[in-house]
Amino acid sequence: MDVRSSKSYEIRTYGCQMNVHDSERLSGLLEEAGYVRAPEGSNGDADVVVFNTCAVRENADNKLYGNLGHLAPMKTKRPGMQIAVGGCLAQKDRDTIVKRAPWVDVVFGTHNIGKLPVLLERARVQEEAQVEIAESLEAFPSTLPTRRESAYAAWVSISVGCNNTCTFCIVPALRGKEKDRRPGDILAEVEALVAEGVSEITLLGQNVNAYGSDIGDREAFSKLLRACGKIDGLERVRFTSPHPRDFTDDVIAAMAETPNVMPQLHMPLQSGSDTVLKAMRRSYRQERYLGIIEKVRAAIPHAAITTDIIVGFPGETEEDFEQTLHVVREARFAQAFTFQYSKRPGTPAATMDHQIPKQVVQARYERLVALQEEISWEENKKQVGRTLELMVAEGEGRKDDTTHRLSGRAADNRLVHFTKPDQEVRPGDVVTVEVTYAAPHHLLAEGSVLDVRRTRAGDAWEKRNAAEAAKPAGVMLGLPKVGVPEPLPLATGGCAVD
Repeated sequence: MDVRSSKSYEIRTYGCQMNVHDSERLSGLLEEAGYVRAPEGSNGDADVVVFNTCAVRENADNKLYGNLGHLAPMKTKRPGMQIAVGGCLAQKDRDTIVKRAPWVDVVFGTHNIGKLPVLLERARVQEEAQVEIAESLEAFPSTLPTRRESAYAAWVSISVGCNNTCTFCIVPALRGKEKDRRPGDILAEVEALVAEGVSEITLLGQNVNAYGSDIGDREAFSKLLRACGKIDGLERVRFTSPHPRDFTDDVIAAMAETPNVMPQLHMPLQSGSDTVLKAMRRSYRQERYLGIIEKVRAAIPHAAITTDIIVGFPGETEEDFEQTLHVVREARFAQAFTFQYSKRPGTPAATMDHQIPKQVVQARYERLVALQEEISWEENKKQVGRTLELMVAEGEGRKDDTTHRLSGRAADNRLVHFTKPDQEVRPGDVVTVEVTYAAPHHLLAEGSVLDVRRTRAGDAWEKRNAAEAAKPAGVMLGLPKVGVPEPLPLATGGCAVD
């Protein structure tokens, strides 16, 4: 494709980790086609603006059309500007988007993100909107070019789609049935990333530990974890998000016995009530869930366990909600991403009887948050006095500049702010610190840094940063956020966090 090097692009990403990863692919596709990334904060002042949408969030469609409306006058003033809409909402709404926003040039779905450059060119040549929604996966996203946000921490997709039928979640209808990548392809990608300087990977799937169901191997996920443990230079392995139904003992053993698999687990609960879990079509019950937590803690005593919880699902009684609080007290999560249930068009739960009044949901939500904040703080206080190895991060400590601190992630993914040492420390390097103070959502290490280990990951960050600084003015990229991104707090139940 003949695209002038001056053409810029901006991608706006909404939703879950899967969408974040897809946006890295979209960036790679556009840059391979000759586009350059618009400066940080360009706010629509780019030749191509891409919306990678989510259909899970509340009022997702209204937010999209509001943003599209904001761009309409900008497009009128800029001949040649193009707007594309992809992702889950595009897969769901299809032709509706162009009808409601006729100034949109391209609409593409979750199964054909690789077509974006072609569709943009076709829209330009034919001077009419291109709507192309594939019903099944055309090419596994990991075969596409990628512009990763971090030089040393990377998502690695191991599967796409989901075979579950949770009544609150529309994602399986939009992402399709689970399709697994071949283990050899996954490991080849990991090895290639490590060769480039990446030292931390997160294995990613809608239901990551169901991996193997498509290729007929029930222990494929635990085998994959163990295989990652044999890759030289790979220091940290994480995964998100598992489903309790598929969380088997061989996975717990692989986590405990593979040194570079981090002592961290994000295990969605959604509700502690067996009655509500049944209505949600979650194929486990409270006893099974707490049994998994107990086994993980026995095998990995310092594991930090996080979760997702939905409050106010249709039919939830006060007794049901008390069961959720009971599980929270028993499980003692390091952190919980809590959501108030709201209707999602196209899901069975949206038409269920006994929808809970907003004020009741709000009151229960506040009680849950208060309890979890108390537990998070108590669990973090147990970290005081511990010596931890941190991977140095960038952009995670908003006050770092004013406090003269740096930030990093511990092995269990806790965020730690530490005193900036005299010697140079780069994102991707590893420091050893002693925790001196705990807050509910972060730790402090206010003493001197005990050790600094320069790493190949830090070298990779430095090399990439120098390359970005050398780019012509006007196409500077923002500094990549260091470390694997946190679970996105507004991505509700089921979109790669389920």
